[in-house]
Amino acid sequence: MGRAFVYVILGGGVSAGYAALEFARRGGYSRGELCIISEEAVAPYERPALSKGYLLPEGAARLPGFHTCVGANDELLTPKWYKEQGIELILGTKVISADVRRKALVTAVGETISYKTLIIATGARALKLEEFGIQGSDAENICYLRNIHDADKLVNAMKSCSGGNAVVIGGGYIGMECAAALVTNKIRVTMVFPEKHCMARLFTPRIAEYYENYYTLKGVTFVKGTVLTSFEKDATGKVTAVILKDGKRLPADMVVVGIGIRANTSLFEGQLVVSMVNDGIKVNGQMQTSESSVYAVGDVAAFPIKLFDGDVRRLEHVDSARRTARHAVSAILEPAKTRDINYLPFFYSRVFTLSWQFYGDNVGEVVHFGEFTNSSPRFGAYWVNKGRITGAFLEGGSREEYEAISVAVGRKTKVTEMAELGKQGLAFAVQESQKQMSDSGLAIGERPTYVWHATAAVVAAVSIAAVGYWYGRKRRRW
Repeated sequence: MGRAFVYVILGGGVSAGYAALEFARRGGYSRGELCIISEEAVAPYERPALSKGYLLPEGAARLPGFHTCVGANDELLTPKWYKEQGIELILGTKVISADVRRKALVTAVGETISYKTLIIATGARALKLEEFGIQGSDAENICYLRNIHDADKLVNAMKSCSGGNAVVIGGGYIGMECAAALVTNKIRVTMVFPEKHCMARLFTPRIAEYYENYYTLKGVTFVKGTVLTSFEKDATGKVTAVILKDGKRLPADMVVVGIGIRANTSLFEGQLVVSMVNDGIKVNGQMQTSESSVYAVGDVAAFPIKLFDGDVRRLEHVDSARRTARHAVSAILEPAKTRDINYLPFFYSRVFTLSWQFYGDNVGEVVHFGEFTNSSPRFGAYWVNKGRITGAFLEGGSREEYEAISVAVGRKTKVTEMAELGKQGLAFAVQESQKQMSDSGLAIGERPTYVWHATAAVVAAVSIAAVGYWYGRKRRRW
């Protein structure tokens, strides 16, 4: 029993949807030659909605409103669209083994699916507490957040917990965004993480201090520098309290765990080269793996970043998932015309009425600038390494200002005086952006490609159904 395709996209996340749209627009396949295999029972969707609009108490985002590719202000790819395009959706299907030499995948029900070209878009999975020696995370009021099933469980837990206590384990992206959602659902929140401050992989202590103070004003309590060791449960198996390493007991009606993710590479271990540093499937600038007929995109792919002198990175963000998917399809269908990917690492988040963006790499000496105020925050930071800007962060900027800091990073703008950079602050990037437009001969309103791809992703984020109502904001930011 088996089926054969020319192109197989393995995985049903963000990358899969954007790859499918790129195939449809470029052509190069006939009806029935392309399929998407996904463990999830629904067509690919914009995953960022799960920690934002999906968790709202009113006007929440629901499918089909946020299928890909609305996150890039593009087409809404419903199951009907895939059918019209001749792309087969093989949903609710788990692949248990892969043989890249035979170009074959085997599903949990024993079906063999063969291909000529494979795109690995398996993404990543949420790390579980058991992997850190903590037992009992299968309780019905302990929630993770990675897919629709997780989100539905979290929504149900919040509905039964209004006015109660939630403990959030982890101070990263998921922890911060879920904490904000819990507050909006009128739940008291305590955040627990081992680092000295939130978002430790990206934020400086000063930037983190602002967000922690903001969250504190919203009623969030921070418990830093410690970890959980166990749970207290009632007779039904529900968690009633979280016990920390220092012996502290935190009452809990529900627990949300966001302690990181791990790339889904297990099917290909021993067959494809895996980056020892990033734990992702290593690819070249065409998103091609060590096996010429296999490509990898999104969270699972570790690819060279030109801005970092070719250093191989695995990036965990939706913008990277979209861009690498499109690039892989271009490389597959038009290899001679496709240059190596030139990606500017880009991250963003929206919580409460706050909105920040980051470009590049947070290495080097840090220079902060702007107003770190609660009323109307507009602040940021530059990272300077070897006399050049390698990263930039901005909270509360306009579209043009976000574009400006991306230009400063993308050009590796030279810095001669650190003190002067601090005085000029955002104006430094704005001036460099204007100089870039002048030097390149671009007309007013035009932007270089590496600027547009990042800005478009943020503008598009609010187009996801109900995300525009994020914490009561009933219009787009720009």
